[in-house]
Amino acid sequence: MQTTTQSTTSSESLPPQSPQGEELAATAPGQLRVIKRNGSVVPYTDDKISVAITKAFLAVEGGNAAASTRIHETVAQLTDQVTATFKRRMPSGGTIHIEEIQDQVELALMRSGEHKIARSYVLYRAARAEERAARTPEGEKTHPSIRVRKADGSETPLDLGRLEFIINEACEGLADVSAEAVLEEALKNLYDGVHETEVNTSLVITARAMVEKEHNYSLVTARLLLDKLRAEALNFLGVAESATQHDMTVYYPKALPVYIEKGIELELISPELRDFNLAELGAALKPERDHQFHYLGLQTLYDRYFIHSNEVRIELPQIFFMRVAMGLASREENKTERAIEFYDLLSSFDYMSSTPTLFNAGTLRPQLSSCYLTTVPDDLHGIYGAIQDNAMLSKFAGGLGNDWTPVRALGAYIKGTNGKSQGVVPFLKVVNDTAVAVNQGGKRKGAVCAYLETWHLDIEEFLELRKNTGDDRRRTHDMNTANWIPDLFMKRVFQDGEWTLFSPNTVPDLHDLYGQAFEERYEHYEAQTRSGELKLFKRVKAADLWRKILSMLFETGHPWITFKDPCNLRSPQQHAGVVHSSNLCTEITLNTNKEEVAVCNLGSVNLAQHMVPQADGSAQLDMAKLEKTVKTAVRMLDNVIDINYYSVPQAENSNFKHRPVGLGLMGFQDALYRQHIPYSSDAAVEFADRSMEAISYYAIKASSDLAAERGKYQTYDGSLWSKGILPIDSIQLLKEQRGADYLEIDEGTTLDWDSLRNTVKTQGMRNSNVMAIAPTATIANITGVSQSIEPTYQNLYVKSNLSGEFTVVNPYLVKDLKARGLWDAVMVNDLKYYEGSVQKIDRIPDDLKALYSTAFEVEPRWLVDAASRRQKWIDQAQSLNLYIAGVSGKKLDITYRMAWFRGLKTTYYLRALAASTTEKSTVNQGNLNKVSSGTPAAEPQAAPVPAACSLDDPDCEACQ
Repeated sequence: MQTTTQSTTSSESLPPQSPQGEELAATAPGQLRVIKRNGSVVPYTDDKISVAITKAFLAVEGGNAAASTRIHETVAQLTDQVTATFKRRMPSGGTIHIEEIQDQVELALMRSGEHKIARSYVLYRAARAEERAARTPEGEKTHPSIRVRKADGSETPLDLGRLEFIINEACEGLADVSAEAVLEEALKNLYDGVHETEVNTSLVITARAMVEKEHNYSLVTARLLLDKLRAEALNFLGVAESATQHDMTVYYPKALPVYIEKGIELELISPELRDFNLAELGAALKPERDHQFHYLGLQTLYDRYFIHSNEVRIELPQIFFMRVAMGLASREENKTERAIEFYDLLSSFDYMSSTPTLFNAGTLRPQLSSCYLTTVPDDLHGIYGAIQDNAMLSKFAGGLGNDWTPVRALGAYIKGTNGKSQGVVPFLKVVNDTAVAVNQGGKRKGAVCAYLETWHLDIEEFLELRKNTGDDRRRTHDMNTANWIPDLFMKRVFQDGEWTLFSPNTVPDLHDLYGQAFEERYEHYEAQTRSGELKLFKRVKAADLWRKILSMLFETGHPWITFKDPCNLRSPQQHAGVVHSSNLCTEITLNTNKEEVAVCNLGSVNLAQHMVPQADGSAQLDMAKLEKTVKTAVRMLDNVIDINYYSVPQAENSNFKHRPVGLGLMGFQDALYRQHIPYSSDAAVEFADRSMEAISYYAIKASSDLAAERGKYQTYDGSLWSKGILPIDSIQLLKEQRGADYLEIDEGTTLDWDSLRNTVKTQGMRNSNVMAIAPTATIANITGVSQSIEPTYQNLYVKSNLSGEFTVVNPYLVKDLKARGLWDAVMVNDLKYYEGSVQKIDRIPDDLKALYSTAFEVEPRWLVDAASRRQKWIDQAQSLNLYIAGVSGKKLDITYRMAWFRGLKTTYYLRALAASTTEKSTVNQGNLNKVSSGTPAAEPQAAPVPAACSLDDPDCEACQ
C-alpha cells in the first residue's frame, strides 16, 4: 500500500517559534484541533481523512472508471461521519489526538460493512507506524545540516522524508530510473538557508540533467515539477498547503468547484462555468493522466497556458483540460455530459485543440479561432482599416494572412490626388510594426503574413522585404511574406517564356480569376501591352523571376511559395467567392472579400495515440478509435464557431455563413516509428495516404452527421459538396483546368466513398471546409509527440523556446538501441558529437540508420510525395516545411517545381543547409523529367539563415 510522509510534519503547519501551537489557543469557539504525534497542534480539517480512506479503497478496488464514482461518494460519506462524531462529542470545540481520528476511521469502515477496506486501512496504519519508528527521535526524517527558509523568513529543517517520497512517487512505474540518484544529486545543490521554492527547483534541474542518458527522466522531471504546481495552485485555492500525486484523487474533485468560483471572482473565467454539474465533473477528472506529461510539455503549459493571478498559477493540468472542455461545451444541451466527453479526448492526448482555444476557452473573452484571412482594398481608408483589423485580431491571439494584391503598384496613377502611388511596400512596413506593437497580451508576438500574386508590378521589391541589406524603410524584418503563384507562371517557367507584371488597378479582374479564365484574361492584357493600350507594365523572363524567388527564399526564408489555382479549383466554396491567399502558416484556403474576413478553427488528431501494437512488435492504425476521436473533434471545432469572440464584424459574418473548421494531425513520425517504417520509403508515403484517407472520410462523415443534427451551413447549396464532389473528386477539376501534362498525383482509394457521397448529398454538410494540417509545434510539445507531419529534427538535441532549454531525446531510438545492447554513455557521447545523427556511428545497424534518419537526411522528394498523397484528401491545405541538405539552386528549383507538379496547394518554411558541392537531384520518376528541364535556378551565393527560422518559432503559434 502506498504511503505518504506529507502530513506528519508540524513545521509545515505552524511557525517554528511556537512548536507546540500556543497561538492556536485563541482558535474560534467550536473549532476542533488536532494533536499530532510530535505534540504540535493544528486546526482540524477532513482532507487528510479523505486521502487516507481513498488510498485504502484504491488499494483494494483499483482506480478504474467504474469504481471511481462509488469510491468518491463513499469516501465523502465516511469522512462526514467521522467529522460528525467529533462535533457531537465536542460541540464547543476541543482537541483530538491523531490516533483517535484514525480509530474512528476504522470504526466507520467496519460499521459501513467495508471490511476489506478496513483491513487495508489497518495495514496502512501499521506500515506508517513502522516507518515512523525508523525515523529520528524527533519523529521526522530531517537533514542534519540543511535548514529551509520559508516565505515568512522563518527556517525549518529540510524534510528528507517528504523529499524521498516525492522522488519515489515520480519514479514509480518507470524503468531505468533511480530515485536514489536523483536525491543524491539534488542534495548536492542544496545548502543551509536555501529558500523553500529552490528545493523543488533543485529536484527538477537534477532530473532534467539526466534526460540525455535515459529518456524516462523526462517523465520524472515532469512529475517533480508537478509537486511545485500542486503546492502553488492548491495553496492559492485554499484546498491544501501541498499534496502528493496520490492525494490528488481527493483534491482534484475538491479543487474544481473552488477554482471555478475563484476564477469567476477574479474575472478570469466565465460565470457560465457555474452552470455545469461541478460535482460530476470533479469526479470525472483523472489524476493519473498528470503522469503522461514529459517535462517540456508540462513546463510549456505552466509558463504559457495555465490561468494565473499575479503570476500565481491557479490551474492544474486536469483542471486546465476541464476548463477548456467546459468552455467548448457551454452551448450544448447536455453540457456536463459533453464536457466530460471533450475532457476525456483532450486529457488523453488523443486530440488537442489549437493554442488560442487552449488559452481562451471558458474565459470572459473566448477568442478560440486560430487563423484570420483578409483582403486589403485599394483605397487609403480601406488599407488603414485593414491594419486596424490586424491589430484587433492579433490582440486576441489570432494569426493573420493578408491579401495585398489589390493595392496598386509603385508608379500607378492616383486620380484623387493626381499623383502616383508609392506601391505596396510602405504599407507593409506599417503592418510589420503593428505586429510588433500588438503582442497578444504578452503571451507571444503578433504574427502576420502578407501575400502578393506573382504578376503584381511590385513583386520584385516584395521578394526583398526580408533582406538584411538595403533601405531599412523598405524592409519588414518581423513579418512573413508569401508569393501567391498562378499556374500560368509555372507553365511559363517550364516553357522558358516571358512573364508580364501589371498594376492591379489597370487589370482589376485578374485578382478574382483562376484556371483557364485567368490564362485567357492575362493573355488579353499582354496583348494590350503590345498594342499600346496598357502603358504601366514590365516584361521579364519567367525563369529569371523564378530564380530570384528561389534565391530570396534561400537567403531570407521568404517568400513562401503557394499556388493560387489548386487552392481555388479544388475549393468546395467556388460558388461563394475566391481564395485570395492562405493564412499565417499556409494551411488555410478560404474565400475573402471586403465584407468577409475568413476565420478558421484548428485542432489536431494525435496519430501516434491511434496505433495498435501487433504481435510482431509493429503497430497498425486503430480505425474504430480514430473514427470516434474525429467525430468528437469535429463537434468541438464546430462549437468554437458559435462560442467564439469576434473582434471584427466581418469575421463573425464569414464564420457564421460558412462555418469552416480545420482538423489536422500530429505525431506522424511517431506513428511511422511504431510501425518500423523509415520516412524515406514507399511504405511511409502509402501510410500518409491511408491515414489521411481515414481522417478525411471520418471528418466528412462527422460534419455531415452534424448537419443532420444541427442543420447545413448557409452557403451549402451550389458548393462542391452539394454536387457530390468530395476532395478526392476535385483533382479532376484541377487536371482539366491546368492540363494533364502538368499534374501527377495518385488518385487511389480504399474506403467506401460512394456511400459517403450519398450521405453528404442527403444530409448536407455542417461545415464548408473540414480539414487543414497546421504546424502544431506547441501542442505537439504538450502531448510529447513529433509536430504535425514533420520528420524528426535530430535524435538528441537541446530545444529552446519561450519556456527555456530542454534536452530532447528520441525515445524510439533509445528503446531500439537498448534492445540491441547498444545504449550506453559512449552512444550518448557519439550522438552529441554527430548532432543527433546516427548515420556516422559505425556500430548502429543499417536498418536503424534508415529508420532514424533525421529531417535533413530525408530527401525532399519523400516529403513532397507524402504531402501529395495527403493533399488529395484535404479540402484545404497543409503546412509543409521542406528540409533540404546540400542545397543548391538546382535542388531548390527541382523541389519546388515538383511540389507544384504533384498538386500541392502550398508550402511553408524552407529549412536549408548549404551545399559544399553540387548534388544531383533525387527526383527520378520519368514523368518528372520535365521538372528538371529548362534553365535551373542560379546557385545561391549567400549563406543560409539557420533552417530559415527557429524550429519552435513562437510567431507561428496561432496555428499550433
